[in-house]
Amino acid sequence: MALSSVCALGPGTPGVPPHRLVVAVLDGDSTLAGIVVTELRVPRLVLALVAGACLGAAGLVLQEALRNPLAVPEMLGVSSGAALGVAAPLVLSLSLPAAVVPLLAIGGAALGGGLTLLVAGLGRSPSAVLLTGAAVAAALQAALLVLMVMADQLDLQLIYRYLLGSLSARTWDDVRGLWPWLLVAAPALVLCAPVLSVLRLGDEDAEALGVRAQRARLVALAIAVVLIAPVTAVCGPVAWVGFLAPHLARWFDPAAGAVRWLPWSAAWGAVVVTAADVPARLALAPVETPAGAWTALLGVPAGVALMRSGGRGRGGRGGTVASAAVRTTLHRPRRPVSGAADGVPRAGAPDDAHRYESGRGGPGGACPPPSRTPGTGPSRTSGTEDVR
Repeated sequence: MALSSVCALGPGTPGVPPHRLVVAVLDGDSTLAGIVVTELRVPRLVLALVAGACLGAAGLVLQEALRNPLAVPEMLGVSSGAALGVAAPLVLSLSLPAAVVPLLAIGGAALGGGLTLLVAGLGRSPSAVLLTGAAVAAALQAALLVLMVMADQLDLQLIYRYLLGSLSARTWDDVRGLWPWLLVAAPALVLCAPVLSVLRLGDEDAEALGVRAQRARLVALAIAVVLIAPVTAVCGPVAWVGFLAPHLARWFDPAAGAVRWLPWSAAWGAVVVTAADVPARLALAPVETPAGAWTALLGVPAGVALMRSGGRGRGGRGGTVASAAVRTTLHRPRRPVSGAADGVPRAGAPDDAHRYESGRGGPGGACPPPSRTPGTGPSRTSGTEDVR
């Protein structure tokens, strides 16, 4: 995070050396470099950190609540609904105050996520939720395409850049608009984290432990909406951060639970967005590219690689233990069964026992029937080796 922050503040036009960054930020340097750092790059960096933390935490909440590692805002209609709520007034030329825009984003996100859970039966099946969410997201994106067709050329460029998720030209006013929502979402996250650990056990076990699974899932969705919608209202749907950050948190600490994964997921989300904004600003300078394009371009392959490595590691350890147990069972040296030396037939050899009882003995009748000690009764051995 420190390295990505230095890269976000220093390089560019004009460039600021690392040893001058502290002076430029704290002392209010009146030079061109100081003004650029304090008025443009620092609010952009703070917005990237806050937006990444919100998206990372929301991604973990959705994945744990729905018990599906692919349950991300982009696949549940949450991001698409928030983007639709913000883009519609812009295309329809509705003049709205800036304070209303986050409310529109929250309404659209709640519409998309709530419709997904409602159609999927309140999330009883993780696969059903994921498939339903993909369908709802596709429908909302189709509505966005209709709005883009209706927009003029200037609005079309703005909507296109917004839908890809961009941090360009963001100021302190945009950052200040996020704090009221964070004050609501942060305490809710602290209270929600222990319940997420219980939901991982399944609905039946969660009900046995006193947690109403459907109600807890709806509350988790509401918290995710409060985290995602204000960020989407300010900088657009920054794609796949909610997918990559939780997997990074699990990969670095696989034995932990949701309580410990939650802060690390927020931290990794901040790192991902901040690191993606550096090439978005500098790769094609002086033209800036959307940060959401870089998070999708690099985040999806990295997330898939983390899932494959995690699954292979768990499967490999379990497969090694299982195969070792099978080899131990199959290749263990067998001992003679108790009573076999005296001619007592084993229970696992019904043909031999039948021949003995009929008095015909072995092949050709050469073997006499075994003699038994009076009063002992038939042997109760099972045909398997004795275990000491």
